[in-house]
Amino acid sequence: MNHEAVLAAYDRQLRHDAGSEGAGTRVERTGGVVRVTGSAHDWNGVLWADIDVTTADPVIAAQVRHYTDAGREFEWKLHSYDRPADLAERLLAAGFEAEPLETVMVAEADTLLDDPGLPDGIRLLPVTDAAGVRLMAEAHLAAFGADDAALSEHLARRVLDRLTQTPDEIVAVVAMAGDRPVCGARMEFRPGTDFAGLWGGGTDPQWRGKGIYRAMVAHRARLAVARGYRYLQVDASDDSRPILDRLGFATLCTTTPYVYRP
Repeated sequence: MNHEAVLAAYDRQLRHDAGSEGAGTRVERTGGVVRVTGSAHDWNGVLWADIDVTTADPVIAAQVRHYTDAGREFEWKLHSYDRPADLAERLLAAGFEAEPLETVMVAEADTLLDDPGLPDGIRLLPVTDAAGVRLMAEAHLAAFGADDAALSEHLARRVLDRLTQTPDEIVAVVAMAGDRPVCGARMEFRPGTDFAGLWGGGTDPQWRGKGIYRAMVAHRARLAVARGYRYLQVDASDDSRPILDRLGFATLCTTTPYVYRP
């Protein structure tokens, strides 16, 4: 995989030329940024910016005003190659808070089709309605604990909206141990791009190390290839990065969410 070519395609297709994040959102290209604005449970934030040391602070201030006026918490998705070089410090000075760094990883989907098989007692259940989304939320809580309850509820609402409003742009699945959900994951398709995004995959600690996450990746890779997508893209946590590395994902860059809460 040509790193520079794939990074350029990622930056152009998923950031600069990004489409809507859902039926209730709008993408704006204004004042040197590409930003997404939606409801309180949608993803709101800045995807891309063309700024330098002379324009960065006014542009940051303009985004703070925009989202504050809309009553929205928002994220400035800062990538390791973004400029100016001190943009992170400028965001912190403007009142943003940095969340944990993530690694942007990409693999060619057709290299991930081999099914490793699920452990005994585990089955995959497609998520298509509110009941399935509740199971995903339960799996998220099992994986990350009660401290993540607010995020779990937020993600559940977002997934349900996507399934209802743009069902052709999302696939969700939950791994079940009997009647107990132990892992939930989704894939979001970006029409007109080469990329399908993998999200979720956190597994109940009692079921980690048994191949469930890897099986979830293979399941989604087959669906992506069937729809004509070339690449799978993941914003990987420190927990999932080693697994994805072993599966053949390559690191493109890193990204840090800088969050502003009005």
